[in-house]
Amino acid sequence: MKLLYPTSLDLDIDSLKGFAPTLHPYDVKKPIPDDLIDAEILVAWTNSPDNLSDAAKRMKNLKWIQSLAAGPNDVLNAGFDAKSIKITTGSGLHDHTVAEHTLALLLNAARRFFEMRDYQLQGKWPAHLGGPQPDRPKGRFTTLRDARVLIWGFGNIAKSLVPSLRGLGAEVKGVARSTGVRNGVEVYNEDHLKDLLPETDALVMILPGSEGTKHVLNKERLGLLPNHAWVVNVGRGTTVDEEALADALEKGEIGGAALDVFEKEPLPEDSRFWKTPNTIVSPHAAGGRPQGSEILIADNLRKFLAGQELKNVI
Repeated sequence: MKLLYPTSLDLDIDSLKGFAPTLHPYDVKKPIPDDLIDAEILVAWTNSPDNLSDAAKRMKNLKWIQSLAAGPNDVLNAGFDAKSIKITTGSGLHDHTVAEHTLALLLNAARRFFEMRDYQLQGKWPAHLGGPQPDRPKGRFTTLRDARVLIWGFGNIAKSLVPSLRGLGAEVKGVARSTGVRNGVEVYNEDHLKDLLPETDALVMILPGSEGTKHVLNKERLGLLPNHAWVVNVGRGTTVDEEALADALEKGEIGGAALDVFEKEPLPEDSRFWKTPNTIVSPHAAGGRPQGSEILIADNLRKFLAGQELKNVI
């Protein structure tokens, strides 16, 4: 039995030794070598579409794919048969890094570091951003203290983010498929958005990409937000109607947007977001640093060899 692991990530391979499968490195940007094409297990991370589609056609003995990405889209789009091959994701490996990046975007928006940087590049002093300032003025997003933060897509990343938000004094609520209390946070289903959005200072989107989440933040829901509210998206770009968001930014109908994900990446040169007011463009940088990959691989490998249910099966 062979397990193929990617050289695109610095894995502690010694921690995976001692199991029945032999361990073999492979280049995620090139076709799988002929002498490895009979492998039963494939660990995937930042594989090129050509690499994955070629593997889907040629790896006839494949029984399990462990993706280290939070979602399975790249693997599923390659054409692997999810009915005969177990596919597991890296859900949980990116919680802390995405939470940290989200916090940075929120603080950037509230304290307007992006605007300070613009002035710095012009060699100008942004006097209006310094000196005496009103404390928590109504109708503006200037601090996380007492800010009403709504997290849409309340999963593991949100749970990692909440302690930092609360530590800075934010009032946090969540939106998920079902209503309840998670980690001490009131979580509502989407039916409550019409009541929650008008009372939101910062909307954090951490939704996965699927047909069910496509453009869920649309013109109508953007219109429910106060005109000072910021939208932060670290989930998937497809969850936001980008034209509607750009319109809202240009018309001053919302306070701003900090976007780490987009429908097309890299962001096209003709995208409106390069020039929309109060917009922070982040190049899909929130994740990209899976933490604890070896632990997940080893745990699932034990379960796979024992015929048990794997973690993060799609």
